[in-house]
Amino acid sequence: MGLSEQTDLFGKAAPALPPGFRYQPDIVPKDVQSDLLRELQQLPLKPFDFHGFEGKRRVIPYGWKYDFDTQQVRRTEDIPPFLVPIRSIAAAFAGIVPDQLQQALITEYAPGAPIGWHRDKNVFGRIVGISLLSACTFRLRRRAGDKWERVSVMAEPGSAYVLSGPARSEWEHSIPPVDQLRYSITFREIA
Repeated sequence: MGLSEQTDLFGKAAPALPPGFRYQPDIVPKDVQSDLLRELQQLPLKPFDFHGFEGKRRVIPYGWKYDFDTQQVRRTEDIPPFLVPIRSIAAAFAGIVPDQLQQALITEYAPGAPIGWHRDKNVFGRIVGISLLSACTFRLRRRAGDKWERVSVMAEPGSAYVLSGPARSEWEHSIPPVDQLRYSITFREIA
């Protein structure tokens, strides 16, 4: 359930989700989730490297890889056949054709692994994320004067989100440390 549909303890409506952000629970059928998890657990994931610092999460990119040192994307191994069906689901949810999602990033979040506040690099266009195995809190924030507007969504296993428009260009997003092992598949357009 999106936070915009909830109220807080004091009865105030929660802030609306940003324009360009969409969330859909249960978009990935259970059998597809199971098949994906079998494949993901076999991948040669490596610790996320940010300018020589290793993150707590492990990743593998397909299609394109962003190089933080050169600040450019470069070709890498093609998106594998086992990701084609989920890419089709992601593209249909985003209202685009699958070939527009040219990059896939598989991320494994071990218990305690977060991803800090960030906005994806401008070389990428729309972003479609798929959440697998366990839930996480997907947080969004935007500067509003000397404060931050904030909103969160509980991203359940089998759910998807889209970041486009203002949600993509004006808002940052993050995930606090997860409680249980979680995987995500993030598909991106190349801008």
